[in-house]
This record gives sequence, C-alpha cells and structure tokens, in this order.
Amino acid sequence: MSDIAISPKAADGALFRGRTVALMLAIGIAGFAGMLVLGAYAPDLRSGRNGGAHALSNAVTGYAGLVQLAQATGRNPRIVRSTHAFDTEDLLIVTPEEGRTNISEALIQRATRPTLFVLPKWQMAADADHPGWARYQGLIGLYEPIGVLAPGVNFTMRQYRSGGGVLATHGVPGRFWAPRPIQVITGIDQKNKRQQDRWRKLTPLIDDGKGGIVLAQIGDGPLYVLADPDLLNNRGMKELSQARSALALLDWMNSTDADGIAFDVSSNGFGHSRSPLKLLFEPPFLAMTLAIVVALLLAGIHAFGRFGPPRARARAVAFGKAALVDNSALLIRKAGREARLGGRYAAAIRERAARFFGAPARLRDGALDQYLDSLKGKQRFTDLMQAADAASDRHSLLDAAQALHDWQGDKSR
Repeated sequence: MSDIAISPKAADGALFRGRTVALMLAIGIAGFAGMLVLGAYAPDLRSGRNGGAHALSNAVTGYAGLVQLAQATGRNPRIVRSTHAFDTEDLLIVTPEEGRTNISEALIQRATRPTLFVLPKWQMAADADHPGWARYQGLIGLYEPIGVLAPGVNFTMRQYRSGGGVLATHGVPGRFWAPRPIQVITGIDQKNKRQQDRWRKLTPLIDDGKGGIVLAQIGDGPLYVLADPDLLNNRGMKELSQARSALALLDWMNSTDADGIAFDVSSNGFGHSRSPLKLLFEPPFLAMTLAIVVALLLAGIHAFGRFGPPRARARAVAFGKAALVDNSALLIRKAGREARLGGRYAAAIRERAARFFGAPARLRDGALDQYLDSLKGKQRFTDLMQAADAASDRHSLLDAAQALHDWQGDKSR
C-alpha cells in the first residue's frame, strides 16, 4: 500500500515566493544579530546625560567639558565603566556624587598610581524643561564629601563665601580663581582610630590662603583629593585661563608612562561587568564569531542550491490494472513462488485455446485436452502442459510458457 495520501492535485502557485521568504529570513537574521550586539553593548551606549556630576554629564556640575577639552588637545581621555580597567598607569579621575559611594576598588588598585578624587559639592535637581540639564538646589551637606574617603581618611571641612581671589599653589602649575562659594578641607581627624596610618599625612597643593585646602595630597603616594569640584567641572571650564590651568594640573599629576587620562563613571552608576556575550564581538573571540557566521552562511547557500524547491513524493503503488499486475508479479517474485504458476498458466492457455478454436462446450478437463491434442501440429498440448506444471525454477517456467505461446501461434496459422 502507499504511504502517500490520495488528495486533489496541489495548486501551482506557492503560498510565498522565494524572494519573499529570502527577505523575511534576511530581516529576521539581521534583527537577531542587532539584538545580540545591542544587548552586549547597551551599557556602553548609555548617554549619561542625567544632570549628574560625572564625565558623561553636560550639566553645569558635570565634567564633559573637561573630557572634550582633553580630547581636543591630544591627551587621549577615555571613559572607564568597569573596575577591571583601573589597572592602568593613566591618571584616574573618580567623581563620586555621594558619601556612601563604594570607592574601595580604586583605593586598593590605585595605591601606587596617580588617582584624583573629586568630592561632591552641589545639591542638584533635574531640569524639567531641558533634558540632561540640572538646577542648583544649594550646597550639599558636608557629611557627603567627608564620607567619600571615610573611615580610611576622615576630613574636617568647611563651606563659606569667598571673594573670588586667586588661590595659592604649592609646587603645581596653573593659576586658579576661588569659586563662589568655596569648599575646603581644614584638616584630618587624627583621633579616628579606623583611619589608615599611611593616609594621616595631608600635603596642601592648592589652598585659599586662610588655612583651607582646595587640593591635597594624601600620604606619600600619588593620591590626590580635590575639595572643590568647580575647578574642573563645566562651570569652571567657562574661563579660558581656568581651563588651561586645569589641563596643566592633570598633566602634572599624570605618571611618566601614561598614555592618557581615565575618567571613571562606574561610581556614578554607569558601570558594567564583563559580559560573555560581549566577548563574542571583541578580539580574540571575534575571529571565531566571524568564522561561525561564514560557516552558517555557506551552509544556508548550499542548502538552497542543492535541494531547491520541495517535490511531492510519488505513490508507492500506482493507479490502474497494469500497475496492479506489475505489483502482484513483484510480490510473487519476492516470495519465490514463480515456478508454481506453470500449471495455472497452462490452464489459462487451455481456456483461451478452447474459445479460439471453437471446442465444444460440453468438453471438460481430459476430454478438452484430447481435443486440443487432436489438432494438427508439431507438439501435443498435454506434453506442453505437463512441462509447465513440472517447472522448478524461473528459467524452466519461462521456457514452458514460451512453448505454450508458440503452440497457440502455430495452431492459429
């Protein structure tokens, strides 16, 4: 029997054309690849324009102006979003916005490398009329800047209205004007038992001339703390002389083996951890990813070119009497019963010869055989019938059947 269902002939037109299917596949593959790439690099694509005090912000308290200025002057600034990137000789600028910000990784990894911590000063609120902008709400509470390095370093600090005069510098380049108002460090709490001994030393580099420290070196290593961020933020970069002094100050802090300046934003909520998905699109794994993509593309092309459109399978058993006879003969041949059909074939020839030669209808079996033997010819019908009945294999059966066929032909002439 057939394993193909009997059904009406299918329509010539397909549901979708080949070009339509190819276009759908191309759009689907491109969309899937785009989703993977965006998922891997989504943290890097965040603009950071939330009005905060960090290197991505273009608000008045942000540092995007300093980053752009460093870029324009060939100082190779870069945005750092992971603590794994702290392992560099470049000057690292960390701008925590709250006292509870975790800066332990920077303190641990940057013990002998130049690092500048800029303390928070302003309390800001997002500007509803201008996305990415922020408005002053006033000075931040002193517990916030004091808490940035606490308890390892516990400062005493002060905020007051300044006259805007020139700040005093000690061994550092540049000329800075005092912000209005100004935020300064007045000392270190030496009674703090949890304070690190190596950070009990406080060296003024820029001060207000009244005992307040604006920029200090902590300990004997390259750890610097800027008490007032207005010397480096977008507010301070509006003055050309202040901007020049800021770049000169960063160059002085940077180490001799530095290639640029690193601005950390991981402490501002824009960090990300290492992603296995991102590794697929970066060297050295990028070569493997491209090889897999090319292999899949070649496999797809090979599949389309080799097989083409699908074809309906032919029926295992065809329609019609001839197909039925052929199938029956095939079954008999596979069963090995061909030799046993000789007697039946001879009986069929006898019935046919009786009608063809006009034998009387009353004659049956032996009487009919005698009548056929009486017909003139070289061979007797009964001898041929016995030979067909006695056939033991396919070849002997074929010879007997051929002899019966020839006997019938001779009698017809």
